[in-house]
Amino acid sequence: MEANIRKITGQIEVGSEKITGYQWKTLWASTIGYAMDGLDMMILAYTMPLIIAYFGINAAQAGSISTITLLGSVLGGIVFGVLADKYGRVRVFTWTILIFSLFTGLCAVAPNLETLGIFRFLSGLGLGGEFGIGMTLVSEAWPKKYRSRATSVVATGFQIGIVLATLAVLFIAPKFGWQGVFVAGVIPALLAFWSRRNMKEPEIWEKLKEENKNKVAIGHLFSSSKITKATIGLIIATSVQNFGFYGIMTWMPTMLSSELGYNFNKTTWWTVITIVGMVVGIIVFGYLADKIGRKPSYLIFLFASALIVWIYFQQTSMVALLILGGILGFFVNGMMGGFGALLAENYPTEARSSAENIIFNIGRAIAGFAPFVIGYISLNHSLSYALSLISGIYILSALAFIFLIPETKGKELV
Repeated sequence: MEANIRKITGQIEVGSEKITGYQWKTLWASTIGYAMDGLDMMILAYTMPLIIAYFGINAAQAGSISTITLLGSVLGGIVFGVLADKYGRVRVFTWTILIFSLFTGLCAVAPNLETLGIFRFLSGLGLGGEFGIGMTLVSEAWPKKYRSRATSVVATGFQIGIVLATLAVLFIAPKFGWQGVFVAGVIPALLAFWSRRNMKEPEIWEKLKEENKNKVAIGHLFSSSKITKATIGLIIATSVQNFGFYGIMTWMPTMLSSELGYNFNKTTWWTVITIVGMVVGIIVFGYLADKIGRKPSYLIFLFASALIVWIYFQQTSMVALLILGGILGFFVNGMMGGFGALLAENYPTEARSSAENIIFNIGRAIAGFAPFVIGYISLNHSLSYALSLISGIYILSALAFIFLIPETKGKELV
C-alpha cells in the first residue's frame, strides 16, 4: 500500500482511503475462519493412520470419512451462503463456526466409525460456509482500491491452518492420540468465534435489509445472459483452481516417496517450501489484481501454472524439486488471492454470499474427483505423468477468463 499511512482517530489513512478498525476486524475474523478449512483438512489427513488403527478399518472405509466431510462442506457452503444473504453475514458466520467447533470436538469421543462419520459430516456443514461468507464480508467492508489485496490475506488463512494442523499432530498426537488433535482443533475455532463478537453487519447489507430486499436470491446467478456466462466461467475457474490444488497436494508426497524414494523428512521439506510459495503467491496476486486488473492477473498466473506444472513433473533432482516447488506453489495456488473479490464483484448484495459459496463449493465438489482421476491414470502410467497432465486444465480456465468472465477491477458493489 502507498505511503502516507497514519493513524487518525482509530483509523489508518492509506493515501486517500481510510482503513478502519472495523475493516481490520473483518479481515482478521475471516482469515482465522478460513484457517479452519486448512486445519480441518490436514488434521484428518495426518491422523488418518491413527484412526485406521484405532477403529480397525480398511483404506476404503477411511476414505469414506474424507468423502463424507467433503459432502458436508459442499452442502453447508451452499446452505449457509444463501442464509447469509437473508439473515446477515456476521450472524450466519457465527453459526457456522459454532457448528464446526461443536462437532469437531465431538469427533474425539466418537465410539465407532458410523458416529465419527456423522460428526464429520456435521462439522463439514459448518466449515463449508467459512470461505464464501468471510470473503463476502471483507469484500463489502473494504475499499474497492484494496479489495483484492484484502481477500488475498483471507486466502492465506488456509495455509495458516495447514501449519497449525502440522504442529498439532507433531506435538499432541504422540501423547494424546488422534482424539487430542481433534480437541485441539476446537481452540482456533473458538478464537474465530471470539473475534466476531459485537461485529456489525456491512453497511451495504444493512441498507438492503432496510429496503426489505434481503431474500433468497439464487436466481441472480442466471438473471441475464451476461451473468450466466460469468457464472459458468467462474465455476470453471474455481473447479480448475481446486482440482489443481487437491490433485497435487494429495499425490505429490506419494510420488516423491514411491517413484523417487524420498523419505518423510524430504517430503516434509517439499511441503514447507511449497506452502511458503503459496502464501507469497497469494499476496502478490492480490496486489497485482488491484493494480493491473483481475483478468490480466489470472491469465498471467494460469499460463505460468500450465508451464510450471508440466516442467515440474519432468524433474528427478531433489534440489530442482525443492526449488521449483516454491515456484509451483506460487503460481498454482497464488490465484486463490483473487477469487473472493472477483466473485463478489460479479453479483449484487442480495445474492453475493450465495454466489461466493455456491460457485466455490461446486468447484470444490468437482475437484473432489481429482485424487481419483489422477490415481486412475497412474494405473497405466507413472504418477508423475498423471500429475503433469494437470497442466492442461489451466488452459481451460484461461479460456473461461478470455471468453466468459468480465473485468471487474474498481467496480462499485451494488
